[in-house]
Amino acid sequence: MMLSAWIKITYTVFVCVLVPVYWVERGPANFLWLSDIALLAIVPALWMENRFLTSMMAVGVLLPEFAWNLDFFIRLIAGFDVIGLNATGYMFESRYTPLFKFFSLFHVILPLLLLWMIYRLGYDTRAIYAQTLLVWILLPVCYLATDPERNLNWVFGAGNLAQTWLPGSLYLVLLMLAYPLLIFIPAHFMLKALFNAR
Repeated sequence: MMLSAWIKITYTVFVCVLVPVYWVERGPANFLWLSDIALLAIVPALWMENRFLTSMMAVGVLLPEFAWNLDFFIRLIAGFDVIGLNATGYMFESRYTPLFKFFSLFHVILPLLLLWMIYRLGYDTRAIYAQTLLVWILLPVCYLATDPERNLNWVFGAGNLAQTWLPGSLYLVLLMLAYPLLIFIPAHFMLKALFNAR
């Protein structure tokens, strides 16, 4: 066993409590965010010690999670939005319960856990292809089947603002290209260089 049992148990209990809290507070559609998909996928990845699934989630969310953390902690300390997309604004709004905000701190834990798991398990270079396929299925689903006001995975515009300068379908296609080019490929090469790629 390469991964500690206490980490598996603790993380699994955390997710089992988080899911109903998120379901009540934000509804089931919230679990379509890439970060929430990674949050859930890490449970089986931990128990199976699955290098491929871990690598796939890392490629998909490591860079956005680092950006979320940078924005959150600078906003917490200095009081201003670093990224300019209001990515962590909900953590400072009174309309969300303290319990929801507490569980949203999984964004702090997730990148550290993923890096530790890849350190222990190694990095699977096939992950970038699977993550790209996932996002190419997920983004059209979010675009066609979710509330534009929720703007899941930013399929209607960057941040909280809906984009109006392109037809929605063209913006979606560009977004489907942007995720692999701007997020997955850089994360892939970073992980490949830092860890034992298999």
